[in-house]
Amino acid sequence: MAAYRDVIRFIFLWGPFLVFVQTGCKKFVQVDPPTIAITSAVVYTNDLSAAAAVTSIYDNMMSNFNGLSQGYQSISCLAGLTADEFENYSPIAALAQCYTNTLSSANNYFWPEIYQEIHVANAVLEGLSNSSGVTSAEKQQLIGEALFMRAFLHFYGTNIYGDIPLVTTTNYLVNNTIQRSPQSQIFQQVIADLKNAQSSLSNNFLTPTGGIPTTERVRPNKGAATALLARAYLYIGAWDSAEAQSTSVINNTATYGLVMNLDSVFLMNSMEAIWQMQPVYPGYNTFDAYNFVLASPPGHGNNPVALTPNLVYAFEVGDQRRVNWVDSLTSAGQTYYYPYKYKVSAYNQAVTEYLMVLRLAEQFLIRAEARAQQGNLSGAAADLNIIRMRAGLGATAAATKQDLLNAIYHERQVELFTEWGHRWFDLKRTGNIDLVMSIVTPEKGGSWSPDWALFPIPQSEISLNPNLTQNTGYSN
Repeated sequence: MAAYRDVIRFIFLWGPFLVFVQTGCKKFVQVDPPTIAITSAVVYTNDLSAAAAVTSIYDNMMSNFNGLSQGYQSISCLAGLTADEFENYSPIAALAQCYTNTLSSANNYFWPEIYQEIHVANAVLEGLSNSSGVTSAEKQQLIGEALFMRAFLHFYGTNIYGDIPLVTTTNYLVNNTIQRSPQSQIFQQVIADLKNAQSSLSNNFLTPTGGIPTTERVRPNKGAATALLARAYLYIGAWDSAEAQSTSVINNTATYGLVMNLDSVFLMNSMEAIWQMQPVYPGYNTFDAYNFVLASPPGHGNNPVALTPNLVYAFEVGDQRRVNWVDSLTSAGQTYYYPYKYKVSAYNQAVTEYLMVLRLAEQFLIRAEARAQQGNLSGAAADLNIIRMRAGLGATAAATKQDLLNAIYHERQVELFTEWGHRWFDLKRTGNIDLVMSIVTPEKGGSWSPDWALFPIPQSEISLNPNLTQNTGYSN
């Protein structure tokens, strides 16, 4: 942890060179050629400065309040509102629109951060390719991390927006007029980047400086690339490849293991963690806890949401996740339920929780689904039961392929709830979104259109780039 803080301090000391991370990408389509930025050759003259350029991506994502990973406009919150996980109690337009499925292209949602960080990843790759001052071992690791992050960001971009610009260069003349690429092409690039990342990344978790093995799981390693690759294969229906990649992670029992105590799953450096993000705001743990844990009725201060009855009632009787990962507040005769995966919500407490991005339980569910799709029903049930039994439940009664798939989808709902948009993405990729949302959206005060499975491209981006087109169902 101290080593990570050293790199963060280094980023601020190198502010004139790294300032582009924060300010240079005013809009994705309006990236001016930087004069002094992370693209400067001086950043890649030694291991420390090069590592700072890469770790600045993670720092930005955790310090960008209300970005993809942080705050009440994170993917966990907004996708949870858009699906059927959260009820909205806030007047904030972006939250209200997600909740009633009336998204507006006037809002940027996640687009700016995704493409700003993709730009940083591309700048790192270009800078390292021309560097002779970074040691070969460090260069290999940093290239792997940059490729992993480019894949990670494109993965989220395409699952939120559908067809998106595929950006693999920092050339602003290209990027300012780039068109959207088909989602199939985005996935091809994601998979290619992750395969290349696998061959570059260390098996170990490494310190941000010196490449020393550490217990801190905040720097992506080969396991992180493999886990995300398993998910990407699952999303495109490459079942055999999804099974192979998830098996590779699951079999690495020296590094990863399910945490049997449910209250300990989301702690820093949890054995279940494949990749976590470290909090960077002094005095705070995760903003999932800060925004979701209720000390007063939702809608006040920084607590805009509560869990829906749809999610609360989805847990089976005896499911210990309902006991350990959901809590409630009763006020004026009304009970509000909230996620309690992260528990430290108060300011100025010791840091004991990191934001979980990839974890082992998902890999068992990926393999279960991949096995079921290939007809290996006993293998699918075995993986499903590992997760169920950790939750205090008995073996699944599902016996047919479709029943097993339905049981796996349900297990994903109650295991991965309010984490990184899993529920929203699962509804889309499994073809269940219209069935569920046509029922849920009227309950939220709106009406459902299949066009709204994709978020709108921000109008501000379309105005700046005439080659960007809007998703069907949204006005320009």
